[in-house]
Amino acid sequence: MGGALGKSDSQRRGSTSDSKLEGKMVEAMQKRAKEGSSLKSFDSIIMKFPKIDESLRKCKSIFEQFDEDKNGEIDQGELNRCFQRLEISIAEEDIKDLFEACDLHEQMGMKFNEFIVLLCLVYLLNEPAAKEAKARMGLGNLEATFETLVNAFVFLDKNKDGYVSREEMVHAINETTSGERSSGRIAMKRFEEMDWDKNGMVSFKEFLFAFTQWVGIDEGDDDEE
Repeated sequence: MGGALGKSDSQRRGSTSDSKLEGKMVEAMQKRAKEGSSLKSFDSIIMKFPKIDESLRKCKSIFEQFDEDKNGEIDQGELNRCFQRLEISIAEEDIKDLFEACDLHEQMGMKFNEFIVLLCLVYLLNEPAAKEAKARMGLGNLEATFETLVNAFVFLDKNKDGYVSREEMVHAINETTSGERSSGRIAMKRFEEMDWDKNGMVSFKEFLFAFTQWVGIDEGDDDEE
């Protein structure tokens, strides 16, 4: 998924709103990293792919419910109304920042995979509200899925700075495939799939978008439940 972003996301990374949101993500992830990760290998993450895929696809009904004009995208107005109906108490400015961060191609509309990433970011940044919304949506296992994704990132972020570096990815893969000559190539491939802006550091948002593709959900996903 490495090249899927193009210039628009790199440019948006320099904006005040995106920098502020990324700062909040890093702070939240650093706080979460103090608790450690229950995952012990990259293989243990891969083993969870099928269950994560199944859980995330259950969000499709929620996505369709709030895609009021049925155009396959959720615009900012629809997202605002979505949060209001779910009684998620997030400042309008924060909703705008989240929307802009997850609308990869600046089309003023989020695809299904972008909506999933946004929900996970809401879980990380506003966990109490996200838990309440999860209950209202009837998605009882979604919290566990988002926690697994946070856990996976914490496992990769060895120095707990809120980012995953190339060296940390190699370390994580080597822990799983010790002694295999291909482990370095595997680590590099996975890292390149995450590091969209090629700056050598992967944020939680970049990780989430790569992860949705790894489990088989991309921006063109039209599978029905």
